[in-house]
Amino acid sequence: MHHYYFSEIDFLTVCRAIGLIGFFLYVTGFFCLSVGKLDSSRPLYFGLVLVAATCVMISLWADFNLPAALIQGFYILMSAGGIVMRRQRLTQAA
Repeated sequence: MHHYYFSEIDFLTVCRAIGLIGFFLYVTGFFCLSVGKLDSSRPLYFGLVLVAATCVMISLWADFNLPAALIQGFYILMSAGGIVMRRQRLTQAA
């Protein structure tokens, strides 16, 4: 008999909860950007999007959806690129 640390139901629940965290990070980031509390020229915004997309991608292990996975993959790549570019600009300006 196999004993797993997480049962299948627990795994799905954890993945979905992480996806909800990602959703809230997306919404919070967009709201803060819209009201001027976040600046898209800083790496912080792209870091927030990167974490949100990664959380949603994790949730796709529980309920896979190819178009959603492609979108999250795109956001992960673009956010990582945005962080690198913003950091280069900040170090060049210093």
